[in-house]
Amino acid sequence: MAPRQASAPDPRVVTPVPLSGAPTGDRRGGGLIIETSIPFRLDDLRWSGFHTRVVLALGITWVLDGLEVTLAGALSGALKQSPSLHFSNLDIGLANSAYLAGAVLGALGFGWLTDRIGRRKLFFITLALYLSATAATAMSWNVASYALFRFLTGAGIGGEYTAINSTIQELVPARYRGWTDLMINGSFWLGAALGAVGAIVLLDPDVAGPDVGWRLAYGIGACLGLVVLIMRMWIPESPRWLMIHGHPEEAHRIVAAIERDVTGHDREERARSLPKIRLRMRDHTPLAEVAHTLFSVYRQRSLVGLTLMIAQAFFYNAIFFTFALVLTDFYGIKSDHVGWYILPFAAGNVLGPLLLGRLFDTLGRRAMITFTYGVSGVLLALTGYLFSIGVLSAETQTAAWMVIFFFASPAASAAYLTVSENFPLEVRALAIALFYAVGTGIGGVAGPVLFGALLDSGARGAVFAGYLFGAALMVTAALVAWRYAVAAERKSLEEVARPLAVME
Repeated sequence: MAPRQASAPDPRVVTPVPLSGAPTGDRRGGGLIIETSIPFRLDDLRWSGFHTRVVLALGITWVLDGLEVTLAGALSGALKQSPSLHFSNLDIGLANSAYLAGAVLGALGFGWLTDRIGRRKLFFITLALYLSATAATAMSWNVASYALFRFLTGAGIGGEYTAINSTIQELVPARYRGWTDLMINGSFWLGAALGAVGAIVLLDPDVAGPDVGWRLAYGIGACLGLVVLIMRMWIPESPRWLMIHGHPEEAHRIVAAIERDVTGHDREERARSLPKIRLRMRDHTPLAEVAHTLFSVYRQRSLVGLTLMIAQAFFYNAIFFTFALVLTDFYGIKSDHVGWYILPFAAGNVLGPLLLGRLFDTLGRRAMITFTYGVSGVLLALTGYLFSIGVLSAETQTAAWMVIFFFASPAASAAYLTVSENFPLEVRALAIALFYAVGTGIGGVAGPVLFGALLDSGARGAVFAGYLFGAALMVTAALVAWRYAVAAERKSLEEVARPLAVME
């Protein structure tokens, strides 16, 4: 089925006018006006080792988040059994919500800074915060300290999302953007698998045991982050950000270096044949203009972004943060064996974006977002019913979740793709932060606490009611996407939403 077309053209979409010459500028109206082909030069490139390095060094954020979230779930049994902590299900739910609350506030604060001072500075700051906080988590001595360090860890990860997603979007050529973004987001589950294996090994009484093992497990992220910190030294600032924020010559040098890296030769002749856009440079975008852009000019896109983010945040966080508790409380699985059940669950989440991701660039965003959200919701409702009547075993429950999240994984990734490509460059990072923060604040923070309370009731019917609510959110998001989502596949970011600085 072909994607449904919008009823009217978006008045903010730019149609570049072919002009000639290298980046030039003149002073008019208080700002430097430049003509540049930088966005189209970046989109004109084939996939190369440079793009692979960008994906590895920046996309690792999702691996780290997957690791942290998995450890939170897989270690919950050990935290309850720890002779020094004795956490309850509610304590664990509150600590997990603290992680998500930190991610919300970190995304907002660092998102604002990312649009003001640049992508590159922020992805070093946020990684340093993450490294420090996750290492400190291993030293926790009570519920309050554990929740505080989880909050700070979440703040680092939330900040990473804004800087990383905007940078990747702005460096990857348009024709690869959808599949690449979904694959990067899907790498969350590589981190989940790493966390599961770490929990299996370190919680083994013959290795470390529950009271020491959970502390060592949090060191995995710190060690991995140190390696990533070195890898990021190779990644340049976003040329798209530089050209608007008063550094056109630096942007030009970076793009020329990328072109030489990709093609092995100078591409100035090719650059002269590409379209250009005219921009008035600015040092920042006032918050009033950000609000007007998001909630007046692009209010329909904002509705889609918020709906998708809220639905997937509740769906994922409510279920995955309590995954281990369902296995231990209802199926009698030992806490040090939970990791074995997370591995097939993670496999389904990795395979979804891998096998379905390219369809987001061919069949289109609207059709695939609608399909993946809708199927995920229907399957969760069905599985929840089977759980409520007690016909599932631990193995069949895990298999059912594996199938559900085969579809839910690309759906959730598509939410991040949508909010990162549907808005102008000047507000992109803050838009990612805002929709992530609102979605996670409403759907993510409330989910683990709600499900923690439902699990403490010990009633399968109560847990089923929570599953039905999550399913309803996903189906609603599918309907909103079908009606209002933008067909952004294989289009330049400047085509999807022109920069605010574009001159008519």
